[in-house]
Amino acid sequence: MYTNVAYLNNSTAVVKDLRKPLIITSCGYYRIDSGPVIKTNRPKGRRDYQLLFIAEGKAHFYFDNVETIVNKGEMVLFRPYEPQSYFYYPKDKCQVFWVHFTGGEVDDILDKHNLPSDKNIFNAGSSLDYRGIFERMIRELQLCRTSYKELLVISLNHIFILIDRHLREGCKSETLNFIERSIRYFNENYAKNINIDEYAKSLHISTCWFNRQFKRITKTTPLQYIVSIRLLNAKMLLETRAYNVTETAYAVGYDNPLYFSRLFTKHVGMSPSEYMNKYAGN
Repeated sequence: MYTNVAYLNNSTAVVKDLRKPLIITSCGYYRIDSGPVIKTNRPKGRRDYQLLFIAEGKAHFYFDNVETIVNKGEMVLFRPYEPQSYFYYPKDKCQVFWVHFTGGEVDDILDKHNLPSDKNIFNAGSSLDYRGIFERMIRELQLCRTSYKELLVISLNHIFILIDRHLREGCKSETLNFIERSIRYFNENYAKNINIDEYAKSLHISTCWFNRQFKRITKTTPLQYIVSIRLLNAKMLLETRAYNVTETAYAVGYDNPLYFSRLFTKHVGMSPSEYMNKYAGN
């Protein structure tokens, strides 16, 4: 079992504070793959709100003594004084993020972002953004740097916005998240030799489906997108005279400088040399 937790002012006391609209009081992460069963039983609930996100595996929650399995990508929201009973079993390989919060306008904020008021469990998608935001909140609570309380509020509102987006867009949200991850990968690796067939295969999807969904969302194909990123960065390098034309070609992923020059001329309307002479230093 692995845990990483943080508390406001290093206090584990349950806080109910209505003086500000939204206050984050604690945040944490559990990875349960060994050790005893982790049990939580609060028949009278807590005075604050709690949001849990199942990042991997599954967890066992009980509502009115009826067991409900909460799976990866689902969230559980407990409002003040709602009974809480849930279990994490090592065999389920559960990874869960949680955050406790309070404030005078929490209900209005939850309503604004369309979080369900008639049920505790809802599907929020498996966006990698959630993990990063929760981890950031944990660090902010641990380090308590300048304006950390404000950043905590921004981070939790970011989570609420992502939930709202997923609930509104439905299944389309998962596809959007998938394409966003691909765009991030292309931006970070555009200078490498990216084979779209192999990339799709590594994600266990068909090339045809990937190309179709990518173009539907971005209005361009994956290959065209990679070319556009390469040429955009080539322009920047030429404008700064960081490299000559041949070096620029290699830097953005082209082993053949002549091919790079032809491609650049076709898309930009002038050769790399002409572009550098016209825009470098401007």
